[in-house]
This record gives sequence, structure tokens and C-alpha cells, in this order.
Amino acid sequence: MQDESAEDFPYRTEFKKKSIRSYVIRAGRMTEGQRNAFDNYWGQYGLSLFDGPLDRQQVFGREAPLALEIGFGMGDSLLAMAEAEPDKDFIGIEVHPPGVGRLINNAGKAGIKNLRVYMADAVDVLNDCIADGSLDRFQLYFPDPWHKKKHHKRRIVQPEFVRLICSKLKTGGLMHMATDWENYAEHMLEVLQGENLLENTASEGDYVARPEWRPETKFERRGQRLGHGVWDLVYRRLPGEAPPLTTTDVDASTVEESKGE
Repeated sequence: MQDESAEDFPYRTEFKKKSIRSYVIRAGRMTEGQRNAFDNYWGQYGLSLFDGPLDRQQVFGREAPLALEIGFGMGDSLLAMAEAEPDKDFIGIEVHPPGVGRLINNAGKAGIKNLRVYMADAVDVLNDCIADGSLDRFQLYFPDPWHKKKHHKRRIVQPEFVRLICSKLKTGGLMHMATDWENYAEHMLEVLQGENLLENTASEGDYVARPEWRPETKFERRGQRLGHGVWDLVYRRLPGEAPPLTTTDVDASTVEESKGE
């Protein structure tokens, strides 16, 4: 393992200036393989915030159902989904280079064609690159719970953020979140229930069993052995136009890092 300094690692996380973030970009440690993956595979899998609106035909060479995940961590579950659902295209957003490096390295070796990655702030990507009404599925798994009350403002799941996702989902598209913190699950449920453009798919109006498309992660299995719970929420986008958002509305909502897989 080796430390990567700003001087010797040319690939940068892209973002615009914000007052409040739900993540901290750490000077992570990268393996040689993760570092080399950027040289070998970033050209194939990497997308830039500053390239503007995503041209799906140009990027993927087709028009297929599109799933987007924020905070994919080390990328194992996102890679598994891309492999399991070749009929869909996947976009992952993550701010931490080691996880991005691992994902694109494994995807490149496996010859995955239906996956692309932004190493950038998710709200910036959503605002500048993702067309309204273009997503079939949105995924947010095990985001940082910011469990101290004074840090709750940093949680990515806020009404303004959910409304932004609604604007990007197709009618009938799914918003899927999962967490192992019960308090955060309750917070997610409250926020999602307050959005009139969404309906809960749970028969009891709260949580669902883990959907078949979400792989069980190593982190999740370890938590279950310790007696920890996991809560999945799946909501469906209803017909209707999302009111326009102002820059102020989403300044406090930014990309989450997920916990390690």
C-alpha cells in the first residue's frame, strides 16, 4: 500500500464549491493495482462532471434502462449488478479514488460494457449531467449516517435531495435506499413519505425485504452476524412534474460515501 499525494496522483475528484457536504475527501491509501487502474481503464469507464449533459447513445452505444448509484464504496455490489443485469446501463458516483480504482480495475478485467463512473460530487453530476426523467432506478446503499444529532444536517437524505432525485426518475422509476442504522432508516422513511411524487412499495407502508437486484455485501453479512439489522426502502415515482429546484435548495445535499463492502 502507498499514500497518494496530490502531487503524484493526477486524477481528481470533481466538485463545485458548497457550504455543507455529507462527505469528507480523505487522502486515502491506494494499492498499486487501484492506482494503475486509472491509467488502464479510466479512459474506458470514467466520465467527467465538466463534460456536461450525458449523451447515453454516445457513452453506452445504446438506449437501455438506466440505474444510477451514489456512494458505491469499493464497488463490489455495483459491479455484481452490472454483471447480473446486462440489459441495463449503470452509472456509479463515488468521491474516493481507492474505491473507484478497485471498481474500474475489476470491471476492466471482467470486460464489463454497461458501466460508467463519475468521481465527483453527486449533486453536481445530477444537476449538470443527468437529464430529467432519464433514470429507471436510483440506488443509495449504506450512506454515512452522521449519527450525532449536530451532524444530521450532513445526511444526504433530505427533502430537497429527494425532490432532485424525483426530477431525474422516470414515471414508474424506483428509488431504493438501504441502511443498517435504525435511526437513519426512520429518518429516510419520514423524508420519503413526505414526498408526494413517491409511493411506498412496501405492503405495510414502511420497509421491504432486500430486493433481488441488491447483492448482499460483506459489510452487511458481517453486521448480521453481530445482530445488526438492515432496512431497505423502495419507492415508486408517481406521475407528475417535479417543481423546479433552485441552487439554494440543493446546496446542503451532496454525494455520500458508502461504507466499505
